Amino acid sequence: MNGGIIDIELARLIAAYIFVLLLLLIVRVRKISREKQIAIATLRMTIQLILAGFILTYIFDNPHPLLTILIIFIMEMFAVRNVFIQVREKLSRQMKVIITVSMAAGSLASLLYFNLIVIHFSPWYDPRYFIPIAGMIIGNSMTGITLGVKTLLQGFIADKEKIEGALMLGAEPQTAAKPYIDNAFDSAVLPTINNMLGMGIVFLPGMMTGQILSGVSPLTAIEYQIAILLGILGSVSLTVILFLILGYRTFFTKDSRLIG
Repeated sequence: MNGGIIDIELARLIAAYIFVLLLLLIVRVRKISREKQIAIATLRMTIQLILAGFILTYIFDNPHPLLTILIIFIMEMFAVRNVFIQVREKLSRQMKVIITVSMAAGSLASLLYFNLIVIHFSPWYDPRYFIPIAGMIIGNSMTGITLGVKTLLQGFIADKEKIEGALMLGAEPQTAAKPYIDNAFDSAVLPTINNMLGMGIVFLPGMMTGQILSGVSPLTAIEYQIAILLGILGSVSLTVILFLILGYRTFFTKDSRLIG
């Protein structure tokens, strides 16, 4: 035990990897080509979290605003990179810039408002608050914008002729693109809305569970969970709508013709 928390010994932690072996067995029996991806994901998750543990321990023991800002910058950088990788479709330089700007502006604006107004901790750069909250907000924004980019690209590729037909009939690019923008936004925010619908009844979220296990009152944990989920909802919404408002324009020329 450590401060009321049960320490997971190394042997018991290793025993948890049985679930990875179970998944590998299932995909092997079903002949689903995912073994390599599962193995890489498990290895990366383990190494990344161990490194993060050592880094965060140092930062928590030596708080400094520049260190906190550096960590947030690294989080944003890797989040944007993961969006580029997950989308898979070829992205123009202009589209990449828009994704980067939308990701940074939407998540940082929500993060600063949440930390300075909602939680209001001091000092403002306290890494014990700033970094975990940033991870949740940036991570969910990354997922949202990835879904938004994928859905928008797929819509424009699949319905190219339909969009061109609307333009030929005199529709403005914004009007022709509206159904695809709306669909992309809906796809991006739906996972967050589903989490909100099931939270507290179907499942207890990780942040709330962690606080309860550490001895925090369930009511206090609920307050934090409600606040962070609303912050995530705002961040995902702002990030995705910024991308969609700016991103759809890259599909059209200055004289309102569809590119490609």
